[in-house]
Amino acid sequence: MKKYDVVALGELLIDFTENGISSQGNPIFEANPGGAPCNVLAMLQKLGKKTAFIGKVGNDIFGRQLTEVVKTAGIDVTNLVTDSSVPTTLAFVHTLPGGDREFSFIRDPGADMMLRKDEIDEEILRSAKIFHFGTLSSTHEGVREATRYAIDIAKESGALISFDPNLRPPLWYSLEDARREIEYGLEKCDILKISDNEIEFMTGLTDYDKAVRKLMEKYNIKLAFATLGKNGSRAYYGDIKAECGVFKVDTIETTGAGDTFCGSALNFILEHDINRLTENDLTELLTFANGAASLITTRRGALKVMPEKEEILILISNE
Repeated sequence: MKKYDVVALGELLIDFTENGISSQGNPIFEANPGGAPCNVLAMLQKLGKKTAFIGKVGNDIFGRQLTEVVKTAGIDVTNLVTDSSVPTTLAFVHTLPGGDREFSFIRDPGADMMLRKDEIDEEILRSAKIFHFGTLSSTHEGVREATRYAIDIAKESGALISFDPNLRPPLWYSLEDARREIEYGLEKCDILKISDNEIEFMTGLTDYDKAVRKLMEKYNIKLAFATLGKNGSRAYYGDIKAECGVFKVDTIETTGAGDTFCGSALNFILEHDINRLTENDLTELLTFANGAASLITTRRGALKVMPEKEEILILISNE
């Protein structure tokens, strides 16, 4: 028996998201807890799953805020390391018309990128049904070594490997480095969640069906999800393809939408046999995951405000 449904490794940071204008005409930023891997876990916790996070924060006000928020969400923080020598990573998020975002990062260095191999608790990894990661834990040599070590331990222990490239160009010395690390993730994963811009980045194709099939065949990926923004999402499994549109909501910003989708998708996989999925299964998965992702766009931030299962079901049933 595995103790954890999902263990994730990666960045935990503060997303400073725009929240109005001051009386002096300056933008006001709200300090929202964030970081893609932990957002995924927060959604899984809302759906009743048991999760654990591996990462690092600074011994500062933001690190303490993040640790408390993650604990409150029910996520196991046994392997959340606090480091007094480096500050917690910060991201400033500018919301563009339509809800898209532009990022500015304070991460040179930031605590999340300073996690070391010798700080990883192997037993947590060995206790996971699914191990989830992205590429932001591979932008620098030390944390890259830690991430690859964690992947190997999880894989050796029989966990399914889930990967979200989560491409953020400003955090890479070069996009060729990013491409190489995404390729590494593709080689290791059983489950892939990839966005439209990442598909184009990795394949040069805008025919997403053709592009995702190409990636799945090349890297022997069992199950893939393509998230296409306002055009919904698609799932690919063997010869099966399913798709679902988005739900009509009053979008404020899109931070965490992909993570909410990913958490919902992993929840479905935990409750079904990944070796025996049907088209109906995938359509059901996409419908729920798109509903969850649509709801998170009506809120600022993600980790603290993941939707409840009942909210998602109501949105789906009213469509």
